[in-house]
Amino acid sequence: MTVRIDNVLIVVEDLDTAVAFFTELGLELQGRGPVEGRWVERVIGIDDVRQEVAMLRTPDGSAGIELAMFHAPRAVRSGPVDAPANTLGLRRVMFAVDDIDDVVARLRARGAELVGEVVRYEDLYRLCYLRGPEGIVVGLAERLG
Repeated sequence: MTVRIDNVLIVVEDLDTAVAFFTELGLELQGRGPVEGRWVERVIGIDDVRQEVAMLRTPDGSAGIELAMFHAPRAVRSGPVDAPANTLGLRRVMFAVDDIDDVVARLRARGAELVGEVVRYEDLYRLCYLRGPEGIVVGLAERLG
């Protein structure tokens, strides 16, 4: 039985920029440092791994984002940075926020761009997608009422 999602891994080329983006979104940096050795090579199936990892969690501790920057072997790109929403694979991570306009403004100040626009879904939510550093797409959902 699955208990909960613990974290989602995102591989990046610029760890500092990605950490700044997710902390601006409201996640808290739990730790950052090198990860290497035989144990990680066995887990991910890649030899001679050297990476730096940053672990971030939502303020309530329920979910996390793991950011990894590979020093060796170098990361490989699987597709275009600005892949559209209908591209196969993991497309975005959705976050519940209290004030979508405030979060959009803060992330845009860090270079994020709206993928489409902020829209209202019935009387339930205001929603949007933002493309951040390295093409990372996050969804934002503000519950109405």
